[in-house]
Amino acid sequence: MNGSCLEFENPIRDAISRIRFAPQSNNLLISSWESSLRLLEVDCSQLRLEASSEAALLDCCFQDESVAFSAGSDGSITRYDLQSGISNKIGNHDDMVTCVEYSTETRQEITAGFDKKIIDWDMFGAKPLVFLKNLDAEVEAMSLSGFELILVVGSSVFIYDLRNLDQSVQSNESCMDVPIRCVSSIPYSKGYAVGSVDGRVKLDISYPSCSNNMGYMFRCHPKSSDRRNHVVLVNDIAFNPLYVHFNQDDLIAWDTKSRRRFFEVILSVPFVVTSCSATLNKYITNLLSFAYCCLVAQTVLHH
Repeated sequence: MNGSCLEFENPIRDAISRIRFAPQSNNLLISSWESSLRLLEVDCSQLRLEASSEAALLDCCFQDESVAFSAGSDGSITRYDLQSGISNKIGNHDDMVTCVEYSTETRQEITAGFDKKIIDWDMFGAKPLVFLKNLDAEVEAMSLSGFELILVVGSSVFIYDLRNLDQSVQSNESCMDVPIRCVSSIPYSKGYAVGSVDGRVKLDISYPSCSNNMGYMFRCHPKSSDRRNHVVLVNDIAFNPLYVHFNQDDLIAWDTKSRRRFFEVILSVPFVVTSCSATLNKYITNLLSFAYCCLVAQTVLHH
């Protein structure tokens, strides 16, 4: 696996909170605690957009190639026109917004945060806020695939249908015996993977061609410099279509079906991996990107 570091003329000077590949190109969307949203064209390493915010940005996502959204620590949800650079605030939560996702199937923008609410925003209607649901706890992580919205609350996972958010269609309470750090929908089948604060990953996969679900859990502790395993939390998960997860200190790629570890990448400097994004489709090449932070935040790209 070959890799290269994407460096910026104006470096990101705080932790990167999220990176996302565009749906039909190699453009990379980057949000950070530095209160900025950046759009990078990976093929030529050109910064296409840098938009400042009044608050730290905790998440971001694409609507399409020309529109993106961000979630702010001040509760704000902001929409960006990536071609003109114009941004406008579409609404607010009562506390920090931790998650933002966009559904191309329903044209809904879904946000969640520390105010214990999930909000459905309609970008094409006269009134953006169309649905608000109060939860019993803060949403730690969120993932969206098709009509399925997957929420993590503490150590539990709840699945909602975007066409009816009144109640969950599936719940897995006490999915793990420790808090869950991240969740990722599986793109090639129904299911999800979650990563815990103690370095474990659990997969729940439902294949259309198989009547039985496949689920298993494994530990993914990286090796330290003395080659001993040490416990670190799992910060993010991506599918490409290999399964890749990111610990606090490194990244490891797995084959979900054979349950084999393919490779592990360990950098030679102290850092914390904060986010990852992977993409493979008919429009673009096979790319994996992950962000880490130390003194200066950088983005590393792997082919």
